[in-house]
Amino acid sequence: MPEGPSIVILKEEVQQFTNQKVITASGTANIDIERINNKTIREFKTWGKHFLICFDDFTVKIHLLMFGTYRINDQKELQPRLSMVFKTGELNFYTCSVKILEGDINTHYDWSIDVMNENWNPKKAKESLEKIPETMICDAVLDQNIFSGVGNIIKNEVLFRCFIHPESLTGKIPINDLNELISECSIYSFEFLYWKKKFELKKHWQAHTKKICPRCNIPLHKKQTGDKKRRSFFCTNCQVLY
Repeated sequence: MPEGPSIVILKEEVQQFTNQKVITASGTANIDIERINNKTIREFKTWGKHFLICFDDFTVKIHLLMFGTYRINDQKELQPRLSMVFKTGELNFYTCSVKILEGDINTHYDWSIDVMNENWNPKKAKESLEKIPETMICDAVLDQNIFSGVGNIIKNEVLFRCFIHPESLTGKIPINDLNELISECSIYSFEFLYWKKKFELKKHWQAHTKKICPRCNIPLHKKQTGDKKRRSFFCTNCQVLY
């Protein structure tokens, strides 16, 4: 599943279609696709893992799920969920969720919980974590209502950076460590974005999919952790279990 930084890259790649009219819209998505025809795209936005195509009075929300893809000025043999043709090119989405959000997009989203948004509010994240003291931090970091845009890669790398075991209970983590973790969720997301643009993201992974701890030079553990049962890669020597 693409994480927040990858959706920001998508937003940057499609700026050529801002203020362009959709000449033809088609696809298999269960929405009123005809409504998009002859409408002008006013803005592209992101909220975490959501890609938002904003028109005057409605927004098309794209979620790429686990295996979604897109093509800009290109096509796949697979039938698209949504295809939009413009005077200067086309935009196609495959194997994804497509929904229409009515009215002002700002009424649908809280931008302060998106770790890559200019309105990101770490204090709000801290308050949310304080309400779930018995939740494992590996689940809390993946909660899109607290850290919108954070996915499993960012989770593993941030927990490793902060020396925190993924099965630690949120309420047991020392406050200074918790504050650092909250900050790193945003910091690492922007580093992720920078490295991915340079096609060198994997080169910088310290824990995710790795077998040896670069700090302790001992085997990392691989385990499905928390209620979400997502893959965690961690060191039982340097990552403290609280």
